[in-house]
Formats: sequence, structure tokens, C-alpha cells
Amino acid sequence: MTNPLMANMISREECNSSLANVMDALYVLNGKWKLPLILSLMHSSKRFNEIQHELKGISPKVLANELKDLELNDFIKRNVYPTTPVTILYEATDYSLTLKNVLNELSNWGEQHREKIKQSMRTVVKDFAENGFTK
Repeated sequence: MTNPLMANMISREECNSSLANVMDALYVLNGKWKLPLILSLMHSSKRFNEIQHELKGISPKVLANELKDLELNDFIKRNVYPTTPVTILYEATDYSLTLKNVLNELSNWGEQHREKIKQSMRTVVKDFAENGFTK
């Protein structure tokens, strides 16, 4: 008898390759703020304070470090304009646009997950209302 889960199994080499690829991606895009930063800058170029205002909860120090990391990995570009005072704008690069499909899928999954959690909470509240607290 064939296990349906086993029918979709991939080879050890394919698994190791996939794991290495995912680990490489997570290494570059790790942390709470990198993907939201890229997504924000895909929408439009922004100054430091505009980014900080849009991404509620990020500290100036963390934002500065994340921007440096993303620039180092060619996901964003830092443009300095010789105005008084100096204007610095951050923008998404063409390379960051390669993440568009990943970000769309992640957004869709996040929406589905949020709905799943809401449904679970509704079930818990309903069960509690009907049965009270039981051990």
C-alpha cells in the first residue's frame, strides 16, 4: 500500500538543495523589518523619517542598520541629493522587485492565517459561552 505523503517525496539531494536555497534567502532577509522595508520602498521612494513613520515600532537605530544591510545586498539604493539640508532618499532596486511574487504569496498566506486565527478564536469563545470553563 502506497502512502500518499510518500508519493510526493523529493530526493535527498533535492531536499538539501531546497533547504540550502531557503537558508540563503532567510539569511539575507532575516528579521522583522527587512521585508516590510522592501515592500514600503517598492511602493515609493522615501526619506528616513517617512519610512520610520510608515513602519510603526521600528527604532531609528534598527532602521539605520536594516537600511545598511539592504543596501549592501542591493535591495535598496540610497540617493544623496546636494540640497540644503542634504536630502537622502531610499528606493527599491530592480533586484528587490524579484521578491514581488514572494511578497504577494506571503501577503496572501498572512491574510489566510489571520482569518484562521480569528475563526479559532470565535470557536473558543463560542465553546466557552456554551460550556463554561472546564478542565
